[in-house]
Order: sequence, then structure tokens, then C-alpha cells
Amino acid sequence: MAQLAEKPAPATLRVGKQGDPCIMVIFGAAGDLTARMLIPALYNLARADLLSKEFAVLGVARAQMTDEDFRKRILEDVRQYCGDCIEDATWDSFSRRFYYLAGDFNDDQVFLKIKDRLAQIDRDHATHQNVFYYLATAPSYFGKIVEKLAANGLMEQTGDHWRRVIIEKPFGHDLESAKILNQQLLKVADEKQIYRIDHYLGKETVQNIMAFRFANGIFEPIWNRRYIDHVQISVCETVGVEGRGSYFDHAGSMRDMVPNHIMQLISLTAMEPPISFDANAVRDEQAKILHAIQPLGDEEVLTRSVRGQYGEGTIGGQHVPAYRAEPDVAPDSRTETFVAMKVMIDNWRWADVPFYLRTGKRMAARNTNIVIQFRRAPFVLFRDTSVEHLMPNQLVLHIQPEEGISLQFAAKVPGPVMRLGTVDMNFEYQEYFGKQPSTGYERLLHDCMIGDQTLFQRADMVEAGWNVVNPVLDLWKALPPRNFPNYASGTWGPKEADELLDRDGRRWRNFEK
Repeated sequence: MAQLAEKPAPATLRVGKQGDPCIMVIFGAAGDLTARMLIPALYNLARADLLSKEFAVLGVARAQMTDEDFRKRILEDVRQYCGDCIEDATWDSFSRRFYYLAGDFNDDQVFLKIKDRLAQIDRDHATHQNVFYYLATAPSYFGKIVEKLAANGLMEQTGDHWRRVIIEKPFGHDLESAKILNQQLLKVADEKQIYRIDHYLGKETVQNIMAFRFANGIFEPIWNRRYIDHVQISVCETVGVEGRGSYFDHAGSMRDMVPNHIMQLISLTAMEPPISFDANAVRDEQAKILHAIQPLGDEEVLTRSVRGQYGEGTIGGQHVPAYRAEPDVAPDSRTETFVAMKVMIDNWRWADVPFYLRTGKRMAARNTNIVIQFRRAPFVLFRDTSVEHLMPNQLVLHIQPEEGISLQFAAKVPGPVMRLGTVDMNFEYQEYFGKQPSTGYERLLHDCMIGDQTLFQRADMVEAGWNVVNPVLDLWKALPPRNFPNYASGTWGPKEADELLDRDGRRWRNFEK
């Protein structure tokens, strides 16, 4: 077993810069995202000593609560989603920083009250008048809230005081709406104030893609069309719509996953080395990749994209219903729960190297991974042996549920005859570095506090992602599916997705639990 050069620092020691003094305002503070992700993430930052002592939170939502009610509620949330990680001393000082304001986001008076509460909290906690707003709301509120913040002077930056806003996905529902939202935001805020969040970029393996590629001299020289045959990116889920039927039936898997999560994974995998890890240097290279992806023409949409919808089936020994039987889903819904595509990147490094992507719900196993398949070695040396064919090497970046990296290669099977077996070298984050409490939001919230936009999307990146999927969505709208549902729950998706790779002499790498 390989050994680390240095022992990782214990989780109780602070590693990195502490966040700036600031107030975090959470719009939608009574919602599921706040409970499951944001509060546990903030608590983990506090435990790691990465929160400034001059930090506070103001929750804003319609539900009627006092400050004390809100503190009791977040304690219950952390107990539910953080398990036994609560430390009394840390929790006491942590919870005293939380405040609450009840109100409707459409009410102008609420924003005046927010202004007054921020002034009072700043006096009590010496937050240096720094504020960031987290929009954990329905997408229809994104532009409206930022406009109202600006109208009440809550986005103004004076001297060393900063104001920022974090916007959740989905960022628009197509290219045109994304452009309109960008224009709406940029009228009242600077691009440096806008943090378009994608929680996938908070995962360690995603962040490690750049470190893996650019800090190791053995990989980057072969990271190109000369050595790589193709790339697969899979985001597979075993869950259904999880009570989000009303949202998902209007969005679908393409809008929900591809222009944001998957495009981010493609851009980090394929980007050229940036000149530094400065936010704009990294995002410039990501944007170049997104702009280099060739949008599909109508004929190509028919041959290089696949959509599917799950029917009933069995997952984990339990019978699960078809998508059309889910709550708040139309009984004749044409919404896709599965997408597969073949895309090409039109640049020197990746010319003629296909990138296959897929995402789906109710699939056979839950995992997200990036498979880099290298070209086969020449067979000529083995022509007079018992070896019938050579398997290509595969490098796999495992993003969830277990984070790690594996390399598949051929080795001789012991014995008098030349036979080859395929073996894996595996690296798992948890095994080497220990389990760290994480929701995936810790790094992103901390980056916002220190003003690092590296892991957040820029306006041009968002629009470039939509530019890839828009032609597909347009044709799918014009030609409704005739065979939905077309894959059973608990399988790897519709047969057309396998055929997409079969036509090129390739096949998906499926990872069973």
C-alpha cells in the first residue's frame, strides 16, 4: 500500500485562510436546502475554525419565527443531518450568531427591515459591513430579490466593505432566459459580486481534477487526442423525483443536470492549463472549452442524443412506481428523466475524441464518475501468444458516493502461459485522509467569504452551457417522444443509450455497488 508523503492535518486544526468578517443573509431560510446543506456546512466551517469570530447569519423566509425559534430549528437540523458531530462549546458560540426575519420576498418593506437588522447585527458582531446573500429560493425570485436589494442600497460597496450574492441553480431554463437573467443581474451588480453556485464543484474529487492533471508530470503529457480514445461522464441516481414532481416535470434531466453540473465536469476535464489559479485565469480556460463544444444540428440531435423516462421497476429489492405515477407529475408526461449525448470539442487537443455524457434517475446504481479511456496498445507483440485481445487502460475519477481515483491496466496472470488480467489501482479519499464532515458546500461558502470566484460560474460560461443543450431541447419539443416510458427502474437506462456507443465500437463503464 502506498504511503503519503505527509500526514494530513487533523480536522480540528484550521488549514487555510479564515473567512472575512461578514453577515450571511439566507433567503429561504426555512427551506430544505438550508436545513440539509447550508447550516451543517456552516457548522463544519466553525468546527474547522474557518469562520471569522465576527460572523453572523440572518435568515429570511415567510414562516413566522423568533430568533430563538430559528436557533432551536437549526439545532434540530444539524442533529438530523450532521449526526453526532455536535460539540457543545462550538454550538453555543455558533448558534448565538443566528437571527431571523419573517417576510414575503415580494414586499418592499421587508427589504427595509433587512437593512435595519443588518445594521444592528453589524453593531453587535462587528462584521465590518460585509454581507453576502444566499438565494435558496425558487428561481423566479432570483432577479427580483437582487433588484430589490440594489434598490434599497443593499448591494452598494464602499471602501473596503463588500456585498456579494450567491445564486442557486437552475440559472435560467434555456439560453434566452439565462441571457435575460444575466442582464437583469448585471444592471444592478458587478460580475465580481455574483457567485453562481454549483454544489458539484464543492466535491473533493471535482476540485482535485486540476491538482491531479497539473501537479503530476506523468498525466498531462498524455491528456490529449494522441493517447485518449474517448471520455465518459456519468451522473447516475437511484432516486426518483423525491417529492419535486412539480419542479422536475417542467425542467427534466437535461435542464436540471447538463448545462450546469455536467458542463462543469467537461470543462475541468478538458481545459488547457491556466496560467495561474486566479479565478478568471481558470474560468477563461473553462469558458474556451464550453465555447469549443460543437452544438448539434437537427440531424445530429437524432443520432447523437438519447432521452428516456423510467417506468416501474425494482431498486434495492423494493418495487418503485413509474415516473408518470409520481406525485405532481402529469399522467401523460413527456419529460425526460434520462439523457445521453455524444459531444465533440473542436480544438487541437480534443479533435476527434468523443465525450459521452449521461445522467438519469432510477438507475441501477448511484454513482458519478469520469472515465478516461486510453487508446489500445498495439497487439503485434502478443500475436503468437494466448492473448486474444488487449483491453484499453482506463483512468476513473470517482466523484460520488465514494470519492477517489482508480487506474485500470493489464498484468500477466501467474502461470506458464501468457495470459493477461485486468487489475485496478485504487485511491480512496476516506482511506487516505480520513472521513471529513462535509456537505459539499463548505468550500463554496468559504470561497465566497474570502472573495474567491474560481469554483463559481461566470455569465459567459452559463450561456455557453445553454448554447450546447438548446438545439437538443428545441428539437425534442418539436418531436415529442412516442415510446415513454422506455426503461425500467433499476436498469442502466434505455437501450438507445447503449446503441449510442455501440455504433462507435464502445460501451459504457457501469459501476455496480
